Amino acid sequence: MLARVFSCAVIGLDGEIVEVEVDTSQGLPGMDIVGLPDAAVKESKQRVMAAVKNAGYAFPRKRLTVNLAPGSVRKEGPVYDLPIAIGVLICMGIIPNENLENALVIGELSLDNSTRHVKGILPMAAIAKEKGFKQIILPADDSREAALIPDIEVLPIKSLSQLVDHVQGILTIEPESKTEIMSTDPWVLTDFKEVKGQEHVKRALEVAAAGGHNVLMVGPPGAGKTLLARALPAILPKLSIQEALDVTRIYSISDMLPSDTPLIQVRPFRAPHHTISHAGLVGGGNWPHPGEVSLSHRGVLFLDELPEFGKQVLEVLRQPLEDKTVTISRARGSLSFPANFQLIAAMNPCPCGYYGDSKKACTCSQGAILKYQKRISGPLLDRIDIHINVPRVEYDKLSDKRFGESSSAVQERVEKARKNQRKRFSNHGDKKTIIYNNADMGNAEIRKFCTLDEACNSLMRSAMKQYHLSARAYHRVLKLARTIADLANEDFISTTHIAEALQYRPQIQ
Repeated sequence: MLARVFSCAVIGLDGEIVEVEVDTSQGLPGMDIVGLPDAAVKESKQRVMAAVKNAGYAFPRKRLTVNLAPGSVRKEGPVYDLPIAIGVLICMGIIPNENLENALVIGELSLDNSTRHVKGILPMAAIAKEKGFKQIILPADDSREAALIPDIEVLPIKSLSQLVDHVQGILTIEPESKTEIMSTDPWVLTDFKEVKGQEHVKRALEVAAAGGHNVLMVGPPGAGKTLLARALPAILPKLSIQEALDVTRIYSISDMLPSDTPLIQVRPFRAPHHTISHAGLVGGGNWPHPGEVSLSHRGVLFLDELPEFGKQVLEVLRQPLEDKTVTISRARGSLSFPANFQLIAAMNPCPCGYYGDSKKACTCSQGAILKYQKRISGPLLDRIDIHINVPRVEYDKLSDKRFGESSSAVQERVEKARKNQRKRFSNHGDKKTIIYNNADMGNAEIRKFCTLDEACNSLMRSAMKQYHLSARAYHRVLKLARTIADLANEDFISTTHIAEALQYRPQIQ
């Protein structure tokens, strides 16, 4: 007898329907799994045999062949335990095959026949709806995540025996109600009002948050670079529903979604250690998985002590910073992951950290300083919009009992600037790629929305000669000026906006 159950694989960030075919034949008892399975899938036969037995059914003493089609798609993980077990029960005549024709089945089984959490539920549920399935059957632990996708019935299963009883009409399992998307307060590591002094750095971070620009902070140890970076998430605009779903999809396939959080509604803040490998940063593995740049999608990637990162690690950042995606190629194929993140980096000006400090003398030689600063290549620096010096904070400011401006007040201005940008880009052409902020603008958008009058052109011409700006740096200055104008709620770029944008050019020589 042949049974067919539909399941799903995850390729990159997208689901792909898999047909689980189970066939019984005469021969020595056993089970063979074919269809490009990995080790975890091959081990399903032991889990399925024990689960079926502990659900109260005698495992058939026949030869079982399980085919996972299409055979050209790699199958990984224990997600096929439940559909294989159901296929076996259909072959045994315990479950009618027609009852599950419009259902997508996903789930890992314990030996006692209970279900376990699996990763990648959101893209699987999305493809189930797209392909016209009416129902998705999956572990109860994952039902709230699947219920984010509307117009498909989500059936939460706690055990294989419970599912059998439901199909046979012995009991009724209530479908999971649609997961309500509740607005949450922003995740605040540090409030801006707690940061003493550094008003010019706060202004730079406000501009960065308003336009999605990359930032490099340079200053001596203890000046507050890390504190300021951790204060940035509190002033970033709230995630839209589409952005939240994009972020949640990445964390779902990476199995990093908190059990009590079906939808991530705060912007990611990732701060990997400088010992990270280039594969850990941009993604990799025998079958590529997302790295830190993708886990930071629509959020912040904070690299503290930037020159301490390996040279190869830093250089692989260049492509995702420019293209907002990262493509990982392997012999079996290539996969692309989104990587539209905001880079916030911090570094000391020299090995001892006190080059240019007003209070403490630097002990480094000029050669050591240059060598240290040259660890960061020019092309990488050219992709960072805002370069800002962070000096030490004087005692008077540290001891001041008054609070500065709160993060919520700054966020209001940032939200208003982003609203202006969304309105501007929503009427721009017929593009497949959504432009969320000024940092996402391409050459066509810069040409249309960053027009300059004669005075601005004269200032930019002088700046190009004085600072030897590259074409990329020229465009980044225009993007920054557009953001500064948005914060001022002005429709056109003026010389004041250009002048402030030029102040954020690199200070490291």
